[in-house]
Amino acid sequence: MSEKLTYHWEGDYLIPDLIPPESPQIGIWGERRRRFLRTHQKPIYDAMLMSGTLNEHLEEVDQAAEEMLDRLLMQMADCEGVAEQLKAEDQLTWAQRMNAIRACAERIVTSDLIND
Repeated sequence: MSEKLTYHWEGDYLIPDLIPPESPQIGIWGERRRRFLRTHQKPIYDAMLMSGTLNEHLEEVDQAAEEMLDRLLMQMADCEGVAEQLKAEDQLTWAQRMNAIRACAERIVTSDLIND
């Protein structure tokens, strides 16, 4: 650890000023990846956990999955002709079609990034 510790006095004791590590920013996709690794790839999961690279990996997968999902939703909605005009004219149909597109896009993200 290259950081120099600082201390402060509390009564007769010198206490180190410890700063906890930053919490990992892991969303739903990172948690799904963690669950997949823990249940289907236990040696890889354990190795990453022991080396301290698991949270970084989960953050990267989570970010990549979110970007991929957004891109797929836009592309698939465009191909299916689901636009703001449909939303203005028939919200129920728009919601049904977008839910179907979202489900399909989530399956693609899961198979390509989470369960690989």
